[in-house]
Amino acid sequence: MSKTGKDLAIIIFTILFSTFLVWLPHLLALPNFWNLDFSAGFNTIYRNFDGLEYIIIAKTFYDPALIAGIPQALPANYFASHFPGFPLLIFIFAPLLGYLKSMLLVTVFFTIASSLAFYFLVKDFKLTVHPLFLTLVFLFLPARWLIVRSVGSPEPIFIFFVILSIYFFLRATSYQLLVTEFIWISAIFAALAQLVRPPGMLLMAGLGLYVLWQAYKQKSIQYFLSFYPFLTIPLTLLGIFYFYGIQYGDFLAYFHSGDNIHLTFPPFQIFNTKQYWVESIWLEDIVYIFLLGFLGGLLLFKEKVYPVAFFVLTYLFASIFVAHRDISRYTLPIAPFVIIAYEKVINTKYFKITLAILALGIYLYCQNYLINNIAPVPDLSFYD
Repeated sequence: MSKTGKDLAIIIFTILFSTFLVWLPHLLALPNFWNLDFSAGFNTIYRNFDGLEYIIIAKTFYDPALIAGIPQALPANYFASHFPGFPLLIFIFAPLLGYLKSMLLVTVFFTIASSLAFYFLVKDFKLTVHPLFLTLVFLFLPARWLIVRSVGSPEPIFIFFVILSIYFFLRATSYQLLVTEFIWISAIFAALAQLVRPPGMLLMAGLGLYVLWQAYKQKSIQYFLSFYPFLTIPLTLLGIFYFYGIQYGDFLAYFHSGDNIHLTFPPFQIFNTKQYWVESIWLEDIVYIFLLGFLGGLLLFKEKVYPVAFFVLTYLFASIFVAHRDISRYTLPIAPFVIIAYEKVINTKYFKITLAILALGIYLYCQNYLINNIAPVPDLSFYD
């Protein structure tokens, strides 16, 4: 087996084994492990937010009449805030596995896919001398990622498409013009990312700013116009809204989905305890998230990985207008690229020692979160 083949096997094994370790105390329904109570069993994994909500969409495709017949309290328009990419994939595999297992299968599969895409990104573009280790770090940092990839969530799918879009965008920028097969492939993956989560538009914004910058430097309007394949992103968004118009009778149903849109003005309202999705003064970790993120984006710019730097900084700039305590989840799509920014530090023995010290802490953080982040759904029979 080639070195690349061995690396890929190690990555896949690490994902499957680490996921199994996260699931294990739930499978065993341990009443006390490290003073944490897992007696609710594996249903805790199924019931973690927001997986069951995506199953409802997979079963109803946003039909208000069908949603009204489901034993749950959320209004039908609430589900418009959840884009259809993840539910579609759940629906495809549900005839074979049932909806609950399909939900987890899709999450694990795209965790593997996104990790392999990350490996080839850093390897093919020589963004690190140790692509395997950097990918293994990506599997566990930020710690919120370990949680998200262990339950039903759209983030692994979204991150997979974002990484592939940027991969082919970097391929496209090696040409004088962007009108190549690579820019089209990049745009298609970006559109698929938009189908999964609303922040897909930020991919167009970040890469578009890079193209505009390059067009200005080259004094070439043609260079900027060659970005036109990325119009697939707003077209995808309009397609989703059109479908909402059919199902809800409201083209703008996404914007009428309740308190699911957390954009606020002025910026940094996340540090306002009166915001509904904040309601806390214990927010110092948010400062470090933004510090590491913005510094990472600037380091990428220093290293001349310009398209990635533009995306990271654009995404973070938009994030400072998000008023939600779980900002670590909202910024997950830029985490792989921030890891690249700190590659030189990550590959030192000091970082490896530090990560080894924190490994148990990351695991316990993950478990504590999982057992306390469950939807109030005692009976899962409808969802299977």
